[in-house]
Amino acid sequence: MKKKITLGLVLLFLNQCSKPIDNQIKIDRISYLNQLEGFWLGQCIANWTGLITEMDKIGIPVDGKGGGFYTREDWGKKDQPNLWGSNKYSDIITYIYAEKDSIWGADDDTDIEYIYQELLYHSPTLDLTGEQIRGAWIDHIHQEEENFLWVSNQKAFDLMNEGVIPPATSDPNLNPHYEMIDAQLTTEIFGLFAPTKPDVAIALGHLPVRTTARENAAWISEFNIIMYSLASAQTEHGSRKEKVLWMAKQARLHLPNDSYSAKMFDFVLSYYNQKIPWEQTRDELHEKYQIRQEDGYHWATTDKSCNGCFAAGINFGASIVSLLYGEGDLKETIKIGALAGWDSDNPTATWGGLLGFMLGKKEVEKLFGKELSSSFNIHRTRKGFPNQGVDYFDNMALKGQLIVDRVVQEKMGGIVDEENNQWIIPK
Repeated sequence: MKKKITLGLVLLFLNQCSKPIDNQIKIDRISYLNQLEGFWLGQCIANWTGLITEMDKIGIPVDGKGGGFYTREDWGKKDQPNLWGSNKYSDIITYIYAEKDSIWGADDDTDIEYIYQELLYHSPTLDLTGEQIRGAWIDHIHQEEENFLWVSNQKAFDLMNEGVIPPATSDPNLNPHYEMIDAQLTTEIFGLFAPTKPDVAIALGHLPVRTTARENAAWISEFNIIMYSLASAQTEHGSRKEKVLWMAKQARLHLPNDSYSAKMFDFVLSYYNQKIPWEQTRDELHEKYQIRQEDGYHWATTDKSCNGCFAAGINFGASIVSLLYGEGDLKETIKIGALAGWDSDNPTATWGGLLGFMLGKKEVEKLFGKELSSSFNIHRTRKGFPNQGVDYFDNMALKGQLIVDRVVQEKMGGIVDEENNQWIIPK
């Protein structure tokens, strides 16, 4: 009952802040294509930039490594080795681009979303089944070699190969990593398939989220899905900063008030409202949750491998630091996310994709002052796709647009207005 109430509140606020015409929401399909390309481009820039600092700084040292944190002064300076002693993406901490004539490589922050989009595009139903998800994972994920899966994703994949069907693959009795970060980096895209309708988006992503996540990890993933869905809302906010803050507050309503994820969001928001520097907010977040383990957050000691460095919670807290302090600025959000610590390519990819969508591909390129690659190699991490795994953002965006066509008609009671090339969605 609590979840229905919180979703209802999200929709209530959306209705109050949106500007429907004749009780309808109208969204231009051509503009949405550019925005979907912006999503893939923004996510790739942010993902690869975040990989430079991934697991460099995780707070509590593990075997003498990972202690301390970066600050804004470290941007443009030497990258430190990560938890495993690696420093392979860049000598300095800065933005990473795939230039116009090169190609973006897939990573675990983009490749499962790619699989889900392909699965929905070819599926006769928008309501994915556990059997469909298991089949897609087995078809497209390597089993015997490096497969770029971590913790809960890897355990879920192992269970699938034993015949277990989602959502049992996230059952805490079978998967001890059910509150790790994984679903946060694989399911945001479902919000883009249901523009302005977070309840529809959450329903579409319900089983994909629970392929690897339960409880806080699932609620956090749905927080991200809501953010992505609300990005299409036509509001009266005067700036992207104001709209992003509104979106975040609406998504917060979905988090149960007694959950550590809700308390983490409220903690970061309170520090942001006090204009406390983001570095101090990040440091206090670490002290409160990884050191003192308040609000029932125990993963820093439960996870013996790296003090919960892959946990959904602490990485969600870090992501909210970059989201709020980034204030809707794509470059600043990526910069803070890359420096904030822990699994730093995940929050950067999440908010890079969101803000890239809000900007659209053309504006993203203008922001970075160059034309960037629109090619994408899904076979860097996955397998079994046509054209030797090489795809293009415009083609990927078109598939997303066609999925939205179906969602609007089948799930929202709306129509595709072909004459004006727009979606008309009932209020």
